Amino acid sequence: MNKTKIIIAIAMCYFVFAILLNSVGTVILQSIQAFGVSKAEAATLEGFKDIPIAIVSFLIASFIPRVGYKVALMLALCLVGTTSLLLPSIGQFWSVKLMFAVIGCAFALVKVSVYALIGQVTNDTKAHSSLLNTIEGIFMVGVLSGYWIFAAFLDAQNTDTTWLNVYYLIAGLIAIAAFSVAMAPITKSNLEQEHEGNDSFTDMLKLALQPLVIVFVISAFLYVLVEQGVGSWLPTFNNEVLHLPVDISVQLTSLFAASLALGRLVAGQVLKKVNWFVFLNASLIAMAVLIILTMPLTHLASPATIHSLFDAPLAAFLMPLIGFFMAPIYPLINSVMLSSLPKHRHASMTGLIVVFSALGGTSGSMITGLVFQEFGGQQAFYGAIIPIIGIAIALFFFRRQANQFTSQNGEVGA
Repeated sequence: MNKTKIIIAIAMCYFVFAILLNSVGTVILQSIQAFGVSKAEAATLEGFKDIPIAIVSFLIASFIPRVGYKVALMLALCLVGTTSLLLPSIGQFWSVKLMFAVIGCAFALVKVSVYALIGQVTNDTKAHSSLLNTIEGIFMVGVLSGYWIFAAFLDAQNTDTTWLNVYYLIAGLIAIAAFSVAMAPITKSNLEQEHEGNDSFTDMLKLALQPLVIVFVISAFLYVLVEQGVGSWLPTFNNEVLHLPVDISVQLTSLFAASLALGRLVAGQVLKKVNWFVFLNASLIAMAVLIILTMPLTHLASPATIHSLFDAPLAAFLMPLIGFFMAPIYPLINSVMLSSLPKHRHASMTGLIVVFSALGGTSGSMITGLVFQEFGGQQAFYGAIIPIIGIAIALFFFRRQANQFTSQNGEVGA
């Protein structure tokens, strides 16, 4: 099996879906302006994206190995490619909802396939963690690229739907990803063939009842709640609270993605010398402190003529840095969880990861949107401190359960 071609294929898929998934913050801002929808209604876009992810992952994640990961990836790319070509010509808010629903369904197929394939092309915990962090890093590069790609199609003076033409460019990127998947020698592994006769759906339910898994999904849920709450509403926060033009608001949001990418790269080196539990708790404290220090500065922002990024107030540069500190949490706990299980259970476990990540993302965006509308952007972002505290508590129990699991089953990754 040519591992390099497979890694390129899954990296391309993740890159494309990073652009699509994390465009929701930009699209929320544009929908409010172009379609005249309320913040609460615009916040439903996160639900149209994440609820299909949760439903599809729960129902079919354990069956994907039976049809093959290559088929699943190609189906996902064909779905979003076709919808991307149709969206600009329709140009209605309902079609944007449909687009994100399709993205959600397709990403469920992609994430389960990608995580399972990472398990197939790696042989130990160290290699698994390294490749998973690399793929997640590429995902963040896609997120970062997406903000600038969308910003290139935005015009502060033009609030019509011409910005939807960005999806023609995205359709081209999807075609490249599909070609890389077609060329990759992705085959059904012996492990999956051996276990495909089992009741995989029941296996996923049994996994969900294990104490280690329960604490893990709580941690993942709360993490994604914070990440999506901040990431989805940061463009609107920049525009309405800091009074920045839409294009600059989106461009500055790219700092959030850049911070996430850099944070994961730095964490990969730091974690070689520092205990992961200590490191993650220090990161959570830094996240809370950054919010507390940044929010008072937002009250100093006033409407002014902003011509470039360099005219933006300090708060616009500080808030996205929260991504640097939250970056290592998600890939690290995912890697610990997956490498604790036999490879034939990775697809089922990934299904659970995707389900609860999706539910956390929807909850975070909708809660932030409602608080934003009713009480203002500052209060909405202050509220992120509550789930941050929840993550710290969940990580304490996650470490304890992981240690117990390791002592009972031997070295993690067995």
